[in-house]
Amino acid sequence: MIEHPNVHRITYKNKKIVLVGTAHISKESVKLVQSVIEDEKPETVCVELCESRYQSIIKKEQWENTNIVTVIREKKAFLLLSNLILAAFQKKMADRLDIKPGSEMIQAIDSAEAINANVELADRDIRTTLTRAWHCLNLWKKLRLVFELLLSAGSLDEIQESEIEQLKEQDMLETVINEIGRTMPEMRNILIDERDQYLLEKIRTATGQHIVAVLGAGHIPGVLSQMDTPVNIEALEKRPPPKKTTLIFKWGLPSLIIALIVIGFFKAGTSVGTDMIWWWVAANGSLAGLGACLALAHPLTIVSAILAAPLTSLNPMIAAGWVSGLVEAFARKPKVKDFQQLADDIGSFKGFWKNSVTRILLVVVFTNLGSSLGTFIALPMMIRAFGQ
Repeated sequence: MIEHPNVHRITYKNKKIVLVGTAHISKESVKLVQSVIEDEKPETVCVELCESRYQSIIKKEQWENTNIVTVIREKKAFLLLSNLILAAFQKKMADRLDIKPGSEMIQAIDSAEAINANVELADRDIRTTLTRAWHCLNLWKKLRLVFELLLSAGSLDEIQESEIEQLKEQDMLETVINEIGRTMPEMRNILIDERDQYLLEKIRTATGQHIVAVLGAGHIPGVLSQMDTPVNIEALEKRPPPKKTTLIFKWGLPSLIIALIVIGFFKAGTSVGTDMIWWWVAANGSLAGLGACLALAHPLTIVSAILAAPLTSLNPMIAAGWVSGLVEAFARKPKVKDFQQLADDIGSFKGFWKNSVTRILLVVVFTNLGSSLGTFIALPMMIRAFGQ
């Protein structure tokens, strides 16, 4: 029987469960996982992976099957971009420590197959987790989260050699999330606490009476402390509907803009109404175009952003970024090599802008941000024109 600080043995309803806490970028964790599974010879091995993350680890060509047009049409560009930033962080750490991300999970699967044990994926779908996370944040906090992740990834270049061994003993991705959780408690609840509960339920309901569960060390305390606590897994799997306030804002703001322009024409005259339209078109179009420029978009994409933003901002069902993103996707259609190089390119700021796939995502996000900013700039100027 292997004794180790990161190995915890518990009994739950006559089931023998062995929890193995790992760091996702540690060679020592890989060896520990292999040793525990070979020693325990469990009926089932649970791993902290969902189906999409499992596929991303075992398939090198995972990104080649990405349909970027579908991503934009399904309004998932921001989610995919954020997921790529998380992946970039973990890959950069792995490169510094000379180990492939997810190696301990691959080892767990390989060791399970070697002894003919069942393999069960125990983590919640990453898309559900991110959707729930975005739902609880306003626009400012979403932007803040992305920039904090980018800054965290950028700070990895400053790590000293003396810190490498210490970092190997930690799950650095969870460490960054914990840091973010200090300023965004709602994010910690979804990224850590909810997943603790989800992992717990999947592990204790796994098939067999002898189970080894391989999960990030940061989840161990939460799983152990709630072992006898009921978990509503269906509630944790639900993707939240749009907030009522979001729907009101989404439909109410365009209605207000249109109403102001109409009133401007009928109450203050043609000149005032025309000025209001001018402010609306100029602010929305120019800032949306600026956003596309910052993403280094194709000239046709920039033109489409300028032309589309004033109209799409009045249509709650369409966003300027979706239009410009689709134009960029057709103007600079990503090649197979872009998807093949995606894993390497997301490791640097330059790579994000160089790769056609991530540049399209940046076009969507930056154009939408520019259009949104233009709306808030145009509105007071239109009210001011109406009052003159």
